[in-house]
Amino acid sequence: MTVPNTNDGSSNPPALKAFLNAGTLRDLPKGSEMAGKSLDQQYEAIRIAGFLGLQDGETATCERQNLARCGSGRINHPSDVAPLVEKHLSEGMLATTLHVGWGSECDSEVDKLVTAIIQASDHYRYPLYVETHRATITQDSWRTVQIVKRYPEIRFNGDFSHWYTGHEMVYGDWEEKLRFIQPVLERVRFIHGRISTPGAIQAALQSNPNGEYIEHFKEIWRRCFEGFLSTAVSGDYLIFAPELLPPCIYYAPTYLNSQGEPTESSDRWQDALLLKLIAQEEFSSVQELLRS
Repeated sequence: MTVPNTNDGSSNPPALKAFLNAGTLRDLPKGSEMAGKSLDQQYEAIRIAGFLGLQDGETATCERQNLARCGSGRINHPSDVAPLVEKHLSEGMLATTLHVGWGSECDSEVDKLVTAIIQASDHYRYPLYVETHRATITQDSWRTVQIVKRYPEIRFNGDFSHWYTGHEMVYGDWEEKLRFIQPVLERVRFIHGRISTPGAIQAALQSNPNGEYIEHFKEIWRRCFEGFLSTAVSGDYLIFAPELLPPCIYYAPTYLNSQGEPTESSDRWQDALLLKLIAQEEFSSVQELLRS
């Protein structure tokens, strides 16, 4: 059984494709150039900026703006998988990222969930990518590596902010930790673009564009790109989708302005553009390295 890569059916070399997670547009700060725009205007700006699609984007607006769509979902029971795949296939999704379980499952329960996902992905030839995320079966890097040992066919959506902050990865031997999670990194086929700090799940990038944590995420993403490119074939692509979430769910950092009002520390739209640029530069550098 295999979990397929996203593939456009072309003879083009393996590529990185930039999408945007629609949550990035939620409750943008007043100063953002995207705030106050209609959904059509926002999606047009997304397309003009070079994004090829949205994750969880509004269907009709995506169609009007010629933007592709991919989905997300939650799997709590093995029986949840097939109906979700059939729904997303009927909606024209290209792939789906998954929050799986709550993290309190025993190994046998985890095995049933992972088996159902791999079987459905293989049966429908539809990419299902298990997300590295808190409050799921992948919240712990050690356990996730053990899952890979039992199910090497598994493929991931890498949202490494959860491990970087949750495991405080900078506390200890950074290189050894990267070596340990390498089996996960080389199986990443979708990335949620978010950079965190050792103490905060979502960094405001414009205020500190040279932070050490940014370099750490570049290194993580390069390893993911190397893993993808090492086995990818013509037409394969990896989706990089910035997912920058709002203060109402305690992701985006805020400060009190002069009127005492909570204000976002940066414009998430501008941060998404920066993340896209970083990913494209790192992907190109890995391509050059592999060609040399």
